[in-house]
Amino acid sequence: MSVLQNKAALVTGARQGIGRAIAEAFVDAGASVAICGRGDRPDGLPRELTWHRTDVADPAQVAELARAVGALDIVVNNAGVQVEKTVVDSTDDDWDVVMGANARGVFNICRAMIPRMNAGGSIINIGSISGNIADPSMALYNASKSFVHGLTRSIAVDHGPHIRCNAICPGWIETGMLEAGFDLADDPQRARKDAVSRHPVARFGQPDDIAQMAVWLASDNASFATGQCYTIDGGLTAASPLNPGLF
Repeated sequence: MSVLQNKAALVTGARQGIGRAIAEAFVDAGASVAICGRGDRPDGLPRELTWHRTDVADPAQVAELARAVGALDIVVNNAGVQVEKTVVDSTDDDWDVVMGANARGVFNICRAMIPRMNAGGSIINIGSISGNIADPSMALYNASKSFVHGLTRSIAVDHGPHIRCNAICPGWIETGMLEAGFDLADDPQRARKDAVSRHPVARFGQPDDIAQMAVWLASDNASFATGQCYTIDGGLTAASPLNPGLF
């Protein structure tokens, strides 16, 4: 039996990457799935996914989205952006862009959707290992993901047992954001090779690695899991700073 049969889900930022993988995995698990993003419906989007054009940083647009999707069992806050700058180099516009999507957007969606969620529902926020350990030149991104982790715990405490709320904290996943990070290095190819060698599983993650965790957290199989931030990083943060490839 499909573990998400008869459940209604919303996944933000599902145009591509992790969000798209989660949305498609939910469909495969039996859920009806609505997704949203800031632009028009992407070409090639599976017909099973209902598209809503929404900027999650805008409370009015989120309120309209909430009216459109109706009652939900599952909410995934995946929408997010990244700016590769230090604190000193970051501008007010950078703050608005990153914190607007990554922090305020998650807050907006949760505030609007929680009152509409069915009992036993699950919120899954996409955090990051960058909310626990700082990636270089990612000051605003790192801070925004720390906010997501804290908000996740608060929602679990304040709104249980009606709903559960957890975060998934991906490590280095093969998406455009990963490539943008390596582009900061003096030698991107050398940086990539070194980074892979620091993973005990000897590879970077794929969006589907995160999607499968999301399916579990969304399902009744995870009914005792709430208020947690689950790191899915191929063992990267389990290791010491010493590069295992040198031993």
